[in-house]
Amino acid sequence: MKKIILYLFAWSLLVGAWSCNKNEISSNSIFDAPAAPQNAFDKWLLMNYTYPYNIDFKYKLDDIESNLTYQLAPAKAENSVAMAKLIKYLWLEVYDQVGGITFTRTYVPRIILLVGSSGINPNGTELLGTAEGGLKITLYKVNELDIKALNINLLNEYYFKTIHHEFAHILHQTKNYSSDFLQISSTDYIGEAWNDKDESLSKAYKLGFVSQYARKSVDEDFVEILAMYVTSTVTQWNAILTLAGADGRPKIEQKFEIVKDYLTTSWNIDIVALRDAVQERSALIGNLDLTL
Repeated sequence: MKKIILYLFAWSLLVGAWSCNKNEISSNSIFDAPAAPQNAFDKWLLMNYTYPYNIDFKYKLDDIESNLTYQLAPAKAENSVAMAKLIKYLWLEVYDQVGGITFTRTYVPRIILLVGSSGINPNGTELLGTAEGGLKITLYKVNELDIKALNINLLNEYYFKTIHHEFAHILHQTKNYSSDFLQISSTDYIGEAWNDKDESLSKAYKLGFVSQYARKSVDEDFVEILAMYVTSTVTQWNAILTLAGADGRPKIEQKFEIVKDYLTTSWNIDIVALRDAVQERSALIGNLDLTL
């Protein structure tokens, strides 16, 4: 046995010496992969998202970036182009205008991911968007975008309420809002039961919420106030307050004042100016060229 071990040891030294005498190892890594050629849209994204905002705008649905809990479809190329232009016009440039480009590029997520379909949850609700630790926003249902007949109400319902909602999460996770907000509706948050059949939008309004989803938790309530306000016209917002009635209206107005003060004191952003900028641009979307 000792002889066998000695022979094996000698053989390993011989092989090692022979290996060291071979030519130098190639500098090419076995893990190198050829870079995918950039198309016109990739180059446009580089100039309009990556360079000015340090955002990686993903539209090809890489497995590593997508939510494997759902059966998802990639976004259509033409819809991705249109959505990228709409997001820049109706969201990024709005915050540039009101908060300054330094604010925008500092706090926007590093990744925006588009998904063609929506994620369907077991309770029947649709997943329209997510924000992950301030680093990524995912938008779903992009293939539902009707490029030829843009409807701002549908755009807000499917996409831009979601974008403003998720970005508001990023802001309050960076600087928290006043605990006074919780006291207004502390007994009316119901978690996942917000979508139960006996819950309704009318009931939510009368309890002091601007949406049914706002009843899920205090954080969702907070960001829904911001998202609903900036994407609503003056007439639409006043209609919500009217429907909220004598009990719900004062609560919504109290919440709004806390959100307004939070944006002013924490971020030097006027929420009324933010809403006005969104509405002015929303009225002009028919003039946009959504192609390359």
